Amino acid sequence: MNLIERVTQNFISSIETKREALPVLLEPIANASRLIITSFLEGGKILSCGNGGSAADAQHFSSEMLNRFERERPGLPAIALTTDTSTLTSIANDYDFDEVFAKQVHALGQSGDILLAITTSGNSENINAAVGAAHERGMLVVALSGRDGGRLGSLLSPADVEIRVPADTTARIQEVHLLIIHCLCDLVDQQLLGEEVE
Repeated sequence: MNLIERVTQNFISSIETKREALPVLLEPIANASRLIITSFLEGGKILSCGNGGSAADAQHFSSEMLNRFERERPGLPAIALTTDTSTLTSIANDYDFDEVFAKQVHALGQSGDILLAITTSGNSENINAAVGAAHERGMLVVALSGRDGGRLGSLLSPADVEIRVPADTTARIQEVHLLIIHCLCDLVDQQLLGEEVE
């Protein structure tokens, strides 16, 4: 397979994964946006976390909330738990890497807040520990996952929302996660600001 064919195959695979995910994810994405809007309207905030590419997605979401997505609006309270290297390294050094998000959730999270937990496998121990910490703080969880949901699925409460991408390849799951994040941002704006006038 030459380079052009390889690029073409990546595009086709991404498109196919999104096409297959669409009917599965419609309702969970809409439900997640409702949880997020309710939290914002009741004075809550969104804490987001992930590892690697999912950490970048967590930061992407919080930046779209704090600044803006595609429409002008006041900033919305969102914190990516992946960005403070002093906090991350001190927790990992003094305790364990599995606690890097959970300890932040315990310190920053309050009842009515939302944890946006992003993991392609559902088996990231630090993400799963953060979910447990969120529940202890009276928070709800919006989980972006993939594959079979991993252990994460068994940790979620009935009031939480799991948006599980029906795919097995990490890159494809991450590509759909980014689209989900953009959908959530768009739905937040639409519910706060109403339909955009052309």
